[in-house]
Amino acid sequence: MAQPGGIYVEFVIRGNVVKATAIDPVTGVEASVIGPANAPQAAMVQAARRKLEYVLKKQP
Repeated sequence: MAQPGGIYVEFVIRGNVVKATAIDPVTGVEASVIGPANAPQAAMVQAARRKLEYVLKKQP
């Protein structure tokens, strides 16, 4: 999922767990969150986006 000025989000499901990875298309920085496979996709996107924003703010 990409939007102008947005991020890419990748989902990997393994059994009863899903890993959502948010990727900044400009810098290539990634941040991942893990949750239950039945978690709403929107909630996983929001959590991954918040973590990516946190990681980007921490960079010099």
